[in-house]
Amino acid sequence: MHARDARPRIELTRTITLPDDMRVARCRRAPDLGPRILFFSGGTALRPLCRHLKRYTYNSVHLVTPFDSGGSSAKLREAFDMFSVGDLRNRLIALADETLQGNPEIYRLFSYRFEQEAEPARLERRLARMVDGTHELVAKIPEPLRRLVRSCLQTFVDRAPDDFDLRAASVGNLVLVGGWLDHDMDVDSIVFLFSKLVTVLGSVRPITDVAAQLAFRLEDGTSIVGQHLVTGKNGASIDVPIAEMSLVRSFADPSPIDIDLDPRIGHQIGDAGLIVYPMGSFFTSVLANLLVRGVDTAIRSARCPKIYVPSLGRDPEALGYDLPARVRKLHATLQAGDPQNPCELRDILDYVVLDPRTVPAAEIEAVRELGITPIVLELVSSASRPYYDPELLSEILLSLA
Repeated sequence: MHARDARPRIELTRTITLPDDMRVARCRRAPDLGPRILFFSGGTALRPLCRHLKRYTYNSVHLVTPFDSGGSSAKLREAFDMFSVGDLRNRLIALADETLQGNPEIYRLFSYRFEQEAEPARLERRLARMVDGTHELVAKIPEPLRRLVRSCLQTFVDRAPDDFDLRAASVGNLVLVGGWLDHDMDVDSIVFLFSKLVTVLGSVRPITDVAAQLAFRLEDGTSIVGQHLVTGKNGASIDVPIAEMSLVRSFADPSPIDIDLDPRIGHQIGDAGLIVYPMGSFFTSVLANLLVRGVDTAIRSARCPKIYVPSLGRDPEALGYDLPARVRKLHATLQAGDPQNPCELRDILDYVVLDPRTVPAAEIEAVRELGITPIVLELVSSASRPYYDPELLSEILLSLA
């Protein structure tokens, strides 16, 4: 053992006033030295927060769900028998350096989405122009970055089914898939490449690259396979609460599947300065990450504060779950990861951060009775209503990390 590895480790506690203005100012001055705030999430709910947080820390870690089964992501998953890249691309773009020091031309291309109503042949011609470099969005990208982007898109075109439907497709997703295919389907390689292309100010990775689907058992006994059937988007919704959620192999083979956590991700969780279960779709964006075997152990090993920031407004997936019920479900999901060694609630959650105007006082008190400390602050401003103010929330996260 190296002498450095043998150094003693101790735990310290500190008392702070929220927000900690001095800590926030220090992060603003030196974001490259900012705290390792780790999020379990997916979807787009965190996008405004990420765009603010990257001004204070370049070290945030985002573990995102790869189980989306709707929209344009579903077409890519079916065509290539792969995990979903939509939430991955969303978070990478949200954390991209949007200044001239980054790569704004690539940012614009990766944020571009084909129209839903366009003629397929017209979209194919437009993609061909991107591949040959004559489309204006690609032509503006400087070399050698342009060559890398064109190579990824060329691979996508070469490997995609002849009848692949480009309507509503995100060009960023197409680049990710092409790069993934180009690099022997290694997710780390393409995330690294994509992060460099758009100068991502943080770390983003899917919680797994296994092509599984989410399955749900409702309280009335109904079984559902597919995330898109419970999110409330595109008209799909549920009118009975979700009782259980699990991972299954596919639509065709809905048998349960165990997925083990990559040890490198486990180390990232264990080294976090703050773990956040953030706002977003409660089941499919937050809890879905926790279904991967080993996440529970990694969270327990992390010697840092762990907080839950509940969503504001109506979450169709959380039908029948008030705030204390969501806290209990969070605990139950992580307990199920290791039934022989169940975790205590305080092993995986210390605080619930909330705005008092958005949660009934009785629910706040019920959370307190579970042994979890509510941090009650005004986090919704007149400018952000009905959502969290990303600046106010960023300051609280930085103060707790």
